[in-house]
Amino acid sequence: MRFLPGLICLLPLLSPLAHAELIDDVNDRGELRIALEANTPPFNFKKDEKLEGFEVELGQLLANELDVRADFVVTDTNDLLTGVESGKYDIAINHITQTPALTDRFDFSEPYIRTSAQLIAQKDEQPQSILLVQSLTEAKPKASPTVNLAIPFQKGNPAFHASLENALQRIKADGRMQALEEKWFGAESGEMPKP
Repeated sequence: MRFLPGLICLLPLLSPLAHAELIDDVNDRGELRIALEANTPPFNFKKDEKLEGFEVELGQLLANELDVRADFVVTDTNDLLTGVESGKYDIAINHITQTPALTDRFDFSEPYIRTSAQLIAQKDEQPQSILLVQSLTEAKPKASPTVNLAIPFQKGNPAFHASLENALQRIKADGRMQALEEKWFGAESGEMPKP
């Protein structure tokens, strides 16, 4: 078998091609693993040991649209994005804004809501939502800017990206996103009221 050493040399080159798409992993498991901190109402929080909030309901809708179960994993700031990056979680829905530094590490969905940065920062009594607050202080805003919140996931998963975008578009198109915004923020549009 003279071709065996050559075949063994080719295996490392073939391994990227053998990498499964994130959407395949999600479908095989039958669940979408969603990381969040569960400490920032009305975005995501625990009430009587039950997860609630805008982003919890959004995650449930996304999983339903992908025809899988939502598996919410409560974690902390240190594990949230590193867990998504390593594949421990599929996505994070935790009021994260897309920054240039994060774009180097993750792919992002289109924004799911526009909100006041001040509203999120005021909910931050402890160092949760550090990602959003840090991204805002880098720009040193004089007034409270409006920020777009999006969903990060592992780079290099175009089929998952397309599936996530399609799910978000369906949720927006049929009015479910607006209903969620009105329920949790009392907003009549995609922009949350300023405090």
